[in-house]
Amino acid sequence: MATNDIKSKEDREKLEANLKRIEELSHRFTNALGKKQPTRQSLQAPNPELYAKAATAYWSEMMQTPGKFLEAQVEYWGKTLQHAVDAQHALMTKGTVPEDETPDDPRFKNPLWRTHPYFNYLKQQYLTTAKAMSDAVEDLDAIEDHDRDRVRYFTQQMVDMMAPTNFLATNPDALERAVETEGQSLIDGLENMIRDLERNNGELIVTLSDPDAFTVGENIATTEGSVVYRNRMLELIQYKPTTEEVYERPLVIFPPWINKFYILDLKPQNSLIKWIVDQGFTLYVVSWVNPDTSYADVGLENYVEEGFLEAIDEVRKMSGQDKINVVGYCIAGTTLALTLSLMAKRKEKKVNSATFFTALTDFSDRGEVGVFLEDDFVDGIAEECEDNGIMSSLYMARTFSFLRANDLIYTPAIRSYMLGTPPPAFDLLHWNGDSTNLPGKMAIQYLRGLCQGDQFAGEAEGFPLLGERLKISDVNVPLCAVACETDHIAAWRSSYSGIRKMGSKDKTFILSESGHIAGIVNPPSKKKYGHYLNPEWPDTPDAWLEGAERHDGTWWFYWAKWLARKSGKKIPARTVGDSDHPELAPAPGTYVKARPNV
Repeated sequence: MATNDIKSKEDREKLEANLKRIEELSHRFTNALGKKQPTRQSLQAPNPELYAKAATAYWSEMMQTPGKFLEAQVEYWGKTLQHAVDAQHALMTKGTVPEDETPDDPRFKNPLWRTHPYFNYLKQQYLTTAKAMSDAVEDLDAIEDHDRDRVRYFTQQMVDMMAPTNFLATNPDALERAVETEGQSLIDGLENMIRDLERNNGELIVTLSDPDAFTVGENIATTEGSVVYRNRMLELIQYKPTTEEVYERPLVIFPPWINKFYILDLKPQNSLIKWIVDQGFTLYVVSWVNPDTSYADVGLENYVEEGFLEAIDEVRKMSGQDKINVVGYCIAGTTLALTLSLMAKRKEKKVNSATFFTALTDFSDRGEVGVFLEDDFVDGIAEECEDNGIMSSLYMARTFSFLRANDLIYTPAIRSYMLGTPPPAFDLLHWNGDSTNLPGKMAIQYLRGLCQGDQFAGEAEGFPLLGERLKISDVNVPLCAVACETDHIAAWRSSYSGIRKMGSKDKTFILSESGHIAGIVNPPSKKKYGHYLNPEWPDTPDAWLEGAERHDGTWWFYWAKWLARKSGKKIPARTVGDSDHPELAPAPGTYVKARPNV
């Protein structure tokens, strides 16, 4: 048999196999979509009133200053027409593309975006239109600032969604890949998409990391320790010492319960937990329960009493220390501040020092996430919590993803669905996808009273909790705060403002480069992100930064020295647990692995 006949037979067999596979995938696609539950309109987009405000402002200003808007329109259409003429001329005379002065953009890395007439025309026209839309929003004067911020954000969402890279016919990477693989990449991409639909009950949520690459407790979250206390809210993990001596005063880390604690213990080389233990500190870490509908009535008061206060008391018992050191990360930092205020009201002196990682306590400026904290979205969340008892992890994960849509939605979707490549084995992204639910009552207390009402740090009488009115000025223990320069969840300027309002006389503020995660999980081995220090506390965060000194490398060493001064003398290393606190399970415990039925 001739070689061509063999190849032809192989091609036919491959085609038949793919056709059979497409038929199977179509059946799976239909079944997956059939499982999708309806989503409240209020959780999918802002209230139409926002668009009405923007349209009204636009038409009002156009009537009052028609020249301004006519100029903008003429400029946009002039650029569009000139670009079309230049592109046609370049193609006919030189067979190339017109002059391209567009800025570098990671979405347009393929050389064809600069050299191919079709793709270059699409890119330049897209960027021209994107700028025109952005300028139109910025030019709206007859609209309140917070409404403009929201219009700006949702306009950018539309602009990002319509990028030519997001569509098969206008993505050169996807088309080249399809040609190279004789269409196999498109079939593989379809299977990846259907698999994501099946994993998420009909919701299209792109898988960011290979779900089979990591197992908690086996190749991530492996620092040695044991659960030594458990209640319905938490497991308390004590980590095994790695030094012969330790500081006498122990440290407890309260991580956020929006995600799981092992962001601080991904791999040994980037584990903050392991690093702290190696510095000679007795370390306890809280692992929060992933709540199901039975936790519907659990509020911030339960997190404070059964979480923070109970963990602090148990560590005091185990260590024999009257006062201990504590850390609160993100929402746990916010709640730690509430706890410290409550303890001050009760005249309880159980905490020697507190550290806050990327924690918001002053919500007068809510930063980027504030676009989701107006009544239209919060009312929808309240309805969801009322009906289901919890705020599902789906909504939290989706909200944070849309704050970085190009990085966390569109680029991974292109890679998986258009290029047909499997998700990478990436520990950070694996953790990012391992999200948790929030109890309904707690979610609404946080959103209404803190995020919207700013009752803890604002002019109100205080945040009502456990029979007290808690105020930020009540926080009076020595403290250190670490904020992150490009944090899109807890804006560093807001973090600074909150810490500045606290009543402590001994305060340290550190600004780490990078974002909400990378700025905190910044091990010395990376030598990547630096940090800023300034012992003064000027009125504004920008004045603080202007007077700050930049230092290379991680802030971990500076904080460890600060913490050592708060931790007393060295003593022989402690054993894990005691007679009243037996080892209940090896770290990372059982709560972190549980999948609640909701």
